[in-house]
Amino acid sequence: MKLLNPIPKPKHKRRVPKRGNATRITQAVRNEVLNRSESRCERCGRTRAYAFEMAHLINASQGGRGDDPANVVLLCGPSVNTGTCHNFADYTAKGREWRRKKHEELKRYYG
Repeated sequence: MKLLNPIPKPKHKRRVPKRGNATRITQAVRNEVLNRSESRCERCGRTRAYAFEMAHLINASQGGRGDDPANVVLLCGPSVNTGTCHNFADYTAKGREWRRKKHEELKRYYG
């Protein structure tokens, strides 16, 4: 079915961003995290891995911002593989404690 007079999309930006966009990791934060970590896993220090992933310290589902470099770390991954740092941080009690301490450390680092 084809509309005869479709309503054009607005050409302005949203005044209040959608919730999904608030948790999306921005390119500026990605660059800052890569510079801060010197392209190393921030937990184990590994420079070579199958994949490196940006990870929220406060989960996106809990409102963790993607535009705050104190909330994002570079970890070796993928998160679904057992034994990687991203898996450790997301799925273990010790990993959740590590994320909390790392978040406190980065909040002090960024002031």
